[in-house]
Amino acid sequence: MTILLMLIPLSLMLLGVAVWAFVWAVRRGQFDELDAAALDILTDDAQGGPGRA
Repeated sequence: MTILLMLIPLSLMLLGVAVWAFVWAVRRGQFDELDAAALDILTDDAQGGPGRA
C-alpha cells in the first residue's frame, strides 16, 4: 500500500512532463504540414542527384 504513495505522485509528474512536451512541440510548429515530408519524395529534383548524368 505504501508503494502507491510513491507511484501516484511519480505518475502525475510523468503526465505533467508529457503534457509539457506536447505543448512545447505544438508551439514550435512540429505538427505543421504533416504531409510535406511524405510528399517530398515524389517530387523530381531539378538539379539531378548523385548518379545522374
